[in-house]
Amino acid sequence: QVRPVESGGGSVQAGGTLRLSCVLSGDTVASFCMAWLLQLPGMEREAIGAIENGGKITYAEAVEGRFTISRDIATNLYLQMNNQKPEDTAMYYCAADYSCFRGALVARAYAFWGQGTQVTVFS
Repeated sequence: QVRPVESGGGSVQAGGTLRLSCVLSGDTVASFCMAWLLQLPGMEREAIGAIENGGKITYAEAVEGRFTISRDIATNLYLQMNNQKPEDTAMYYCAADYSCFRGALVARAYAFWGQGTQVTVFS
């Protein structure tokens, strides 16, 4: 069973940086379509970026140029968040699916989810 596990959340001042990590137990990240998503209270999860099996990376407009997704050759996926804004405050999730054919930034397309890690950006 594939299971993503996030870490690295916390509190950061606006303009600061934070790096989230996701370890994928059960397989290598390059075998999957992987995504980072956020969720605000009372709202649905939104994908902010994804990396396809072949390495293509797609970002949501709200984070383009500030957030960077990367992965290693093993089981680790990362989200580097720079120049953070208070509106980035949310629960962040790592998700995986066997491919991105249903849409890399479509939250409902992902079958495997982590438990989430909270990010708080204060001004």
